[in-house]
Amino acid sequence: MARVLIVGAGVTGSLCAALLRRQTSRPLYLAVWDKAEDSGGRMTTTSSPHNPQCTADLGAQYITCTPHYAKKHQRFYDELLAHGILRPLTSPIEGMVMKEGDCNFVAPQGISSIIKHYLKESGAEVYFRHHVTQINLRNDKWEVSKQTGPPEQFDLIVLTMPVPQILQLQGDITNLISECQRQQLEAVSYSSRYALGLFYEAGTKIDVPWAGQYITSNPCIRFVSIDNKKRNIESSEIGPSLVIHTTVPFVVTYLEHSIEDVQELIFQQLENILPGLPQPIATKCQKWRHSQVTNAAANCPGQMTLHHKPFLACGGDGFTQSNFDGCITSALCVLEALKNYI
Repeated sequence: MARVLIVGAGVTGSLCAALLRRQTSRPLYLAVWDKAEDSGGRMTTTSSPHNPQCTADLGAQYITCTPHYAKKHQRFYDELLAHGILRPLTSPIEGMVMKEGDCNFVAPQGISSIIKHYLKESGAEVYFRHHVTQINLRNDKWEVSKQTGPPEQFDLIVLTMPVPQILQLQGDITNLISECQRQQLEAVSYSSRYALGLFYEAGTKIDVPWAGQYITSNPCIRFVSIDNKKRNIESSEIGPSLVIHTTVPFVVTYLEHSIEDVQELIFQQLENILPGLPQPIATKCQKWRHSQVTNAAANCPGQMTLHHKPFLACGGDGFTQSNFDGCITSALCVLEALKNYI
């Protein structure tokens, strides 16, 4: 039985796992490792420590589907809509730029429910707090070391974490990446941002006419969302949650500052946008060091194969673009490259 490891439990990794399971007739041992404490990657949903039903999308806020991808990736959208994982975005988002023919979708159970769906479909063994540090060749297999615990062996590996994290890996993998590939990978760049989730007690009223708003006049804050209102799941029994995304220039200045200091700065600016906001009962501040791809890997659409036998490839939005369709494209390209080796 072939042992397959997918590193990264975001959209690309989880969809790779689901597609691999669906399209492979032979038995597989399929493992998904992620260094975080839960699945989602940059499509993460966090919950209030006081009420797990009070949730906030700290990464992607909604999914925009263009007419081109509505046709090309129709089966993926149809599946998620049929399962109720996606629904059309009907709540008002002020300042949102709409192009003709675009459709926007939200995930009522939180944006990470997309990833959870694919992981469940894959039947993979999913392990969190598994931080890969080294990949070595041992007798035509891959030996994968992590920060804690013994190394494990696999026949095939797909890396779907942000490209800078791939370049940080130690072991034989450093010599297997050709000079040309290394230059392509080192040219991939990302913007960074902070996201702040605020959780409130049931019954708290945040009286604004919108569910989300793009801010153009603030040096710190770019987007604010009443998250439960955005997802159309308001309830008198569950408190509202608020999500704030910072501007890119703000993060350039404060990327290496403490989370506590950054949170305080965001609160100060939020007072200018929503004066008199009630006190939250819990907060969660997330630093997205690798938020959105600003420059994808050139001349390797969708994936990059680093080694053929045994197979090792990398995929993710660093090889396409930072949106749901970019991740679907990458997963499909990885599967195409993988199928001759499985």
